Amino acid sequence: MPAGVMIPARNMPSMIGVNGNVGGFGSTSGLALGQIMFQPNMMEGHEFHHLDMTHNTSEGDMTRIRDEEFDSTNTKSGSENQEGASGDDQDPRPKKKRYHRHTQHQIQEMEAFFKECPHPDDKQRKELSRELGLEPLQVKFWFQNKRTQMKTQHERHENTQLRNENEKLRADNMRYREALSNASCPNCGGPTAIGEMSFDEHHLRLENTRLREEIDRISAIAARYVGKPVVNYPVLSPPMPPRPVDLGVGNFGGQPGLGGDIYEAGDLLRSISAPTEADKPMIIELAVAAMEELIRMAQMDEPLWMNSLDGIDAVLNEDEYIRIFPHGIGPKPTGFKCEASRETAVVIMNHINLVEYLMDVNQWSTLFSGIVSRALTLEVLSTGVAGNYNGALQVMTAEFQLPTPLVPTRESYYVRYCKQHADGTWAVVDVSLDSIRPGPAARCRRRPSGCLIQEMPNGYSKVTWVEHVEVDDRGVHNLYKHLVSSGHAFGAKRWVATLNRQCERLASAMATNIPAVITNQEGRKSMMKLAERMVISFCAGVSASTAHTWTTLSGTGADDVRVMTRKSVDDPGRPPGIVLSAATSFWLPVPPKRVFDFLRDENTRNEWDILSNGGVVQEMAHIANGRDTGNSVSLIRVNSANSSQSNMLILQESCTDQTASFVIYAPVDIVAMNVVLNGGDPDYVALLPSGFAIFPDGTAAHGVGMEESGSTGGSLLTVAFQILVDSVPTAKLSLGSVATVNNLIACTVERIKASLSCESA
Repeated sequence: MPAGVMIPARNMPSMIGVNGNVGGFGSTSGLALGQIMFQPNMMEGHEFHHLDMTHNTSEGDMTRIRDEEFDSTNTKSGSENQEGASGDDQDPRPKKKRYHRHTQHQIQEMEAFFKECPHPDDKQRKELSRELGLEPLQVKFWFQNKRTQMKTQHERHENTQLRNENEKLRADNMRYREALSNASCPNCGGPTAIGEMSFDEHHLRLENTRLREEIDRISAIAARYVGKPVVNYPVLSPPMPPRPVDLGVGNFGGQPGLGGDIYEAGDLLRSISAPTEADKPMIIELAVAAMEELIRMAQMDEPLWMNSLDGIDAVLNEDEYIRIFPHGIGPKPTGFKCEASRETAVVIMNHINLVEYLMDVNQWSTLFSGIVSRALTLEVLSTGVAGNYNGALQVMTAEFQLPTPLVPTRESYYVRYCKQHADGTWAVVDVSLDSIRPGPAARCRRRPSGCLIQEMPNGYSKVTWVEHVEVDDRGVHNLYKHLVSSGHAFGAKRWVATLNRQCERLASAMATNIPAVITNQEGRKSMMKLAERMVISFCAGVSASTAHTWTTLSGTGADDVRVMTRKSVDDPGRPPGIVLSAATSFWLPVPPKRVFDFLRDENTRNEWDILSNGGVVQEMAHIANGRDTGNSVSLIRVNSANSSQSNMLILQESCTDQTASFVIYAPVDIVAMNVVLNGGDPDYVALLPSGFAIFPDGTAAHGVGMEESGSTGGSLLTVAFQILVDSVPTAKLSLGSVATVNNLIACTVERIKASLSCESA
């Protein structure tokens, strides 16, 4: 299937033949239609040959440049190394040659650039060398020496400050000792017994007093109940200024998420602002009550939770819930449906690290990128106490997604509260704040939802997840009705399965004993970080978000192709120009595991990938991401059968759990990947991800699941890809380009159906 490719916007001959066959693409430059062209014979045999990334400079020239650059740091400029100069002056040995010194203009320009960017990359160094008439290595060595000089100066300044502070502390200590020796008891007037109490114990007593006051405040709030007016309760800590609005998921290289795109938010997210001072006491009350409800929801069984008909899932007894929790955020709105679920699992992550991931909006949305399309923190009401997230309160907004254009996203405005309980268990709870926010009616309300985290041996954690929402799901397409209404699309099972898979991925990224073709540890980390950005960009760009404006092309029902265009400008992670995204979702009478294995296998890629076009597909590198063999990051080479075409390199990540599977890929530049495999920064590698999102249709005899290879259920498959149709961001999209994309995706779908022996009429 084509991905990350360029369609000429004008005068492009049709690539679909009369008989529906796809012709060859010929030779183009840059990001071409469905492929990135490379020089032939760049990669031979079964090994990956790194390109020579160094300059054509002889060893003698490099030594000369280093000597010249070293001498340049000893000039009488602002960057002069005085100690080095004095050492040279005292050296009785004659110099072998005359060193070349930088001009004052060159030094001033590099000094100015250093203030903005002390660590320039290769591109910036080359640009500087071109402007100043220097060799790139001279620029590199100047910056290295300058950083060393600045570090030395900083350490000297720091040592001076520490000495002054030490003297001040000594003086304070002497003053305190004198005061304590003359202190008297206010009750009896006699000498005090301060000498029996250590200085540390004295501070601990002060800390205990402060914590006791904190507990008293929270207890007073908890004693009252939601719905009663509160006027004088202060917040747990002084409010912090709101964070900058970031509509992305994750943060890569300082760029907003969604693969670098900044979309316009929907009506709900646009209307939301930070809470007022008058709202904060009510928010605190609501959070405390929600925490109590979450604990009970996670720990209680019958009659609150009943077994489902298949005996696998727990079903909430709504009547019993209303009886036990009569207040909360109010009655269920008319027309809304209740989705409540609970799931427990043991994951391979330390409980403290897991809490940190959940309480950091960027890490949380990156961890759950298949579920969270956008998230931001509006205000932090409390950062917690004792140096951790115990007692932390955050007002947030998020948009939850299913990666398909046929299911609307769910926007939510809520408070997140984190608490460590007496038995050592941590709990993180969310609850909607719609009742205190004037604005458009929300289509989704989060009743107390979240998780309990218990410490387990060997760095594992036991997680009990409760997901309880009320939602207006009338916009869901009939194809996905059963999956959504069963709660498996957005329920606790999917959250826990995603968390478990991502924890395995993080563990494998840090492990040093996992066998892999890429033996360079830094190279493995860079490649996995690049694949992570690719997955985030794919998931956020395929859902029916309020930030997207999809246009339906065919109008035939479930197989409609949705398209939208986006402009990419000044985004180092995406090629500049007009990007066209196309997606379609359809049903297959094939179990999800079979579909996943078929799409991820390089041996069957020719059966559906139009770009392969009969070429030889070979996996060059493989990084395992978990226990399941399907969880991996791969580097694939496609050798074209047509000798006139160049080889193509593809980065692919496949991942699966019991609720969903993904196969996501993007053509990548061989020179850029060479840098990544050597541990370089992957944030500047341009990607246009394409791929597949696979969900069970819920009709399997063993319930909704991905792992039963012998189940009889079908699959819901979303096919999506992104194409660069014009490298000029201001260009107009031609109807011919849209028609070509429509034909390409239709051809890919038909190939998949035919290969899986399920041709439709």
